Amino acid sequence: MNYHKKKFSNGCLSILLIVIFLVIDQTIKILVKSNMYLGESIQITNWFFIDFIENKGMAFGMTFINKLFLSLMRVVVSCWLGWYIWKQVNSGARTCFIVFLSLILAGAAGNILDSAFYGLIFSESTPYAVATFVPFGTGYADFLTGRVVDMFYFPLITTTWPSWMPFVGGEDFVFFSPVFNFADACVSVGVVLLLLFCRKDLEELLTSKKGRADKDMMNKIESDEK
Repeated sequence: MNYHKKKFSNGCLSILLIVIFLVIDQTIKILVKSNMYLGESIQITNWFFIDFIENKGMAFGMTFINKLFLSLMRVVVSCWLGWYIWKQVNSGARTCFIVFLSLILAGAAGNILDSAFYGLIFSESTPYAVATFVPFGTGYADFLTGRVVDMFYFPLITTTWPSWMPFVGGEDFVFFSPVFNFADACVSVGVVLLLLFCRKDLEELLTSKKGRADKDMMNKIESDEK
């Protein structure tokens, strides 16, 4: 394929995938938030539930980082990733590398939209009231401090630890217990696919960074010697 055609094709593909995944993610979240009570659960199968929760922190329900700091960090990382994808498109990188990076960026951007705007446009979800759209800026939280909507729950294995097990004997065990959303899945799948199919691309990235660092160090040494 001609270099310029490949560049144009990869760029369009990246933008298209990001838009599609964002639309899917936001459609699911808005449907859940505007139709379900907080904590409500809908059983699809024995191993698949729609459980509506709101995540105040990181992916899969982790909450050990300040919400505003986390949102700002997500914005910075997403901007860097968008710049890096643009750079890879211009350098003629492999299409699969562009696709997997775009998948990760779409997931990150999806959760940023929740944090940035859901608190401004929705009333608060509670176990007793379904959230509704409100005039912009009159919602339950400020900009970048809204909560992320999670809904997918896959308790693939539900059992009890044997009584002879130390510390956890007799307690319930669920695999897989985190509740997550489509954006989280995009990020996780994108990372796994990168590790499986783009290790050479990642190695080149790390090598180029190391090479630049070594070159900068040599230049500094030479400058000090002068």
